[in-house]
Amino acid sequence: MPTPKDFMTSVKPTWCPGCGNYGMSEALRRALAELGWEKHEFSVVWGIGCHGNGADFLDVAGMHGLHGRSLPPAAGLALTRPDLQVIVEMGDGDGYGLGLGHFVHAARRNVRLTCITHNNQIYGLTTGQASPTTDRLMQTVSTPQGVLEQPVNPIGLALAEGATFIARGFAGDIAHLTQLYIAALTHKGFALVDVFQPCVTWNKLNTFQWFKERVWRLEDRGWDTSDRTAAFDLSLSTFHALTCTPDECTVPIGIYYQQEGVPSYGDELAAASVPGYKQAESPRDINGILDAME
Repeated sequence: MPTPKDFMTSVKPTWCPGCGNYGMSEALRRALAELGWEKHEFSVVWGIGCHGNGADFLDVAGMHGLHGRSLPPAAGLALTRPDLQVIVEMGDGDGYGLGLGHFVHAARRNVRLTCITHNNQIYGLTTGQASPTTDRLMQTVSTPQGVLEQPVNPIGLALAEGATFIARGFAGDIAHLTQLYIAALTHKGFALVDVFQPCVTWNKLNTFQWFKERVWRLEDRGWDTSDRTAAFDLSLSTFHALTCTPDECTVPIGIYYQQEGVPSYGDELAAASVPGYKQAESPRDINGILDAME
């Protein structure tokens, strides 16, 4: 059986001290070890951002996608190598920004892969610009007067487009995040795990302390993971860190929604490998149609 250390390379991580990526990396390695997976049984595709440095620290076959383009090659890999479990690691900046269209299509197709989003609500790699999930009114180097837009709601988008496993985690709760990863990695469809991963260098608002005062586990309150409508309503309870207290806004973590037994895109593709005209119960005479078109 592999151990978490077996998935580490000899390269020392270069993330900022205290970065949430450390917790996310540890949780993933623990999940892989607990599942007993060997390195040849899975592959990882990284996006561009601080999280992408993980490609140097995780000992596994994988690749970097272009900025915002990690999902397309991952989907191609998942479809051509159904024997592999494909993992995508992307950031809120590239995955929910430039790559938002790819995210929507991967979810609606129910491609069998696990999409892990490092959601630090800021562009950390490029020194603190506002990202698609930055809280409204927050001042950043690119929005000195405050962000005007509402943040992207990845949970709601994934629900609306048909993803069959949707969860949210917190990098400061490694044990809980490990179990979310295990559930996502064993799901036979598109699995999203959106992880709040505090950026200790550029996001001074959504800090570890801020989250620890607000996070609560859905399973502790008997959450029904089969209720898609309730999950969507819960996703709309977006918080505004600039104006709310821990009593006024909370952060639910856990599995929002899960549906088993839905055919993945790969399943559908395999079923459709026989051309439609060959699936007809009996040959069709189209001579009359062709004659009418002369």
